[in-house]
Amino acid sequence: MNLSVRPGPAAAPAEARNAAAYMSGFGNGFETEALPGALPVGRNSPQRCAYGLYAEQLSGSPFTAPRASNERSWLYRIRPTVGHWGRFEKVDAGLWRTAPAAEVDMPLAPLRWDPIPLPEAPLSFLDGIRTVTTAGDAGAMAGMGSHIYLATRSMRDEYFYNADAEMLFVPQQGALRLWTEFGIIDIEPGEIAVIPRGVKLRVELPEEQPARGYLCENYGGAFTLPERGPIGANCLANPRDFQTPVAAYEDRDASSTLTVKWGGNLWRAAIGHSPLDVVAWHGNYAPYKYDLRRYSPVGPVLFDHADPSIFTVLTAPSETPGTANVDFVIFPDRWLVAENTFRPPWYHMNVMSEFMGLIYGVYDAKTGGGFVPGGFSLHNTMLPHGPDPASFEAASHAVLKPHKLEGTLAFMFETRFPQRVTRFAAEAPQLQADYPEYGQGLRKHFDPSRP
Repeated sequence: MNLSVRPGPAAAPAEARNAAAYMSGFGNGFETEALPGALPVGRNSPQRCAYGLYAEQLSGSPFTAPRASNERSWLYRIRPTVGHWGRFEKVDAGLWRTAPAAEVDMPLAPLRWDPIPLPEAPLSFLDGIRTVTTAGDAGAMAGMGSHIYLATRSMRDEYFYNADAEMLFVPQQGALRLWTEFGIIDIEPGEIAVIPRGVKLRVELPEEQPARGYLCENYGGAFTLPERGPIGANCLANPRDFQTPVAAYEDRDASSTLTVKWGGNLWRAAIGHSPLDVVAWHGNYAPYKYDLRRYSPVGPVLFDHADPSIFTVLTAPSETPGTANVDFVIFPDRWLVAENTFRPPWYHMNVMSEFMGLIYGVYDAKTGGGFVPGGFSLHNTMLPHGPDPASFEAASHAVLKPHKLEGTLAFMFETRFPQRVTRFAAEAPQLQADYPEYGQGLRKHFDPSRP
């Protein structure tokens, strides 16, 4: 097996070949080679590529998309993807569901779940997908899916790519190593990774430690950075903090499988070698990672509560300006300083639907217990939600000194589409039966004689 990760003019030494290395920036035109001279200079498709490689273009947008939204990369690989092909057969997708998937009708109510426990049995990432909600229509390239992943073993001689969606990984427990055809990405809780549709990978568990986390399938246009508007040039997620892997490849002939998610189904073929064989590549269509702890939040510094939009890390826009197919929003460590203000998120109803998870710590709108790391909730389109009674009472009577929220990281997958709950999620014993009534614990404070 030949593994290499250095982007420069020389191949990586043996002791560095399993290391992850990155290039900085969001959406850049990157170029990287694991062997000197593997990347053509000044052209994309020479008559004969160096080292006997094949040139292959991977397009994430139509050829005629405007330059600002045109996404493609050129890959120089030992075999083109058509050479990694076999006789595909449909296989059981387990608990992985794709929109549209109307399996059950849930009562109109906010919903919340305890963490799904990790099993003791060996379970790869592919086997451990548990879909909670779906929204929109994957075939129409609109909407999303919200999932939990559970993994207790690495994928071995098993490779996968998703033709239906871009995938956003949000680890909550345990680290992941994502061996992609573009290079190696290591992520841990507090970090995320985005794998564009069509990119092949193998998911490994460092030291075989079990892992659990959240996964968003984005059926629509690719995630990008939100516009800052009047905020200006700085803060929120800064482009320099995004990291794209340098070229790394496997020259490995061994009995393997390639699984493809296409049209909401899983298809699998036997192949005789690793498809992670890209020796060099250039372009702007590539996987990347980001450390959420580098997010620079902004907020109100005198009074009132800003919209949660100011916490958007990534957005996948729709054809309607200002309306996202999916927003990825986080609630990280930050100072609360607003005067004469109810500081937690206010009570509201929203045309967008919100799938929420907690990576670690305590979420400031749910301090009354029940929302714990690894858990998740759904507040669907035009259904009411807000702080629980304990949070409301505490915030209403708190002494409003500057206060820092520390050791907390919650997130939302927010979409313009209503989210349909799967049968698995509706019947899971972790569904909290009493959560829909949490608002009934709010006391009546109205007194017309006292302003």
